[in-house]
Amino acid sequence: MARSSGIIVAALTAAALGGVGFLAFQAEAAPDRPRPSASSPSGKEKGQDGQDKAGQDQAAKEKEAATALPANSGTGARVVYALAQKRVWLVGADGKVTRTFEVAPSTVNPPVGPYKVTSRDPTGLGSDNTRIEHIVRFHRDANGVVFGFSAAVDGSLPDPASTKKTGGIREKPADGLALWNVAVNGAKVVVVP
Repeated sequence: MARSSGIIVAALTAAALGGVGFLAFQAEAAPDRPRPSASSPSGKEKGQDGQDKAGQDQAAKEKEAATALPANSGTGARVVYALAQKRVWLVGADGKVTRTFEVAPSTVNPPVGPYKVTSRDPTGLGSDNTRIEHIVRFHRDANGVVFGFSAAVDGSLPDPASTKKTGGIREKPADGLALWNVAVNGAKVVVVP
């Protein structure tokens, strides 16, 4: 009896190893990424990351819409600042956007409307005592709050919890340089909601 049970165990072990070997062979022979086809469950073409191409296209359209130049922002060369989007667009004389970027808004918003750059300074000290550069000012309100764009030399952003009333709109250093290069004295700045 012991002899026949050993044969049975050996046969079962051999069959199991053969089955595992066969499955490993099948897995190795399978393609890494199945090709999209009309017979796939969704019938949708997939992109490199496995996301539906339609989903990728939709995401790209949504991003483009979110960063599109706001309507009614003027014409010609200008700097457009959208308060709600916390975003700036640099627009060339041909009306085409040359650059867009997010900014950290000031604690006080400038009123919506058109302005002109009134003064510029290459460097200075921000109202938060941070060294700033590429300072471009465009408005001073009745309370004496000065509104303008600048970048912290160290790349830091202002404290959003600050209660001090300031008009400094903070950019990243590279964005600040780009704005500095186009926003000369008298250049148009348009603030939109």
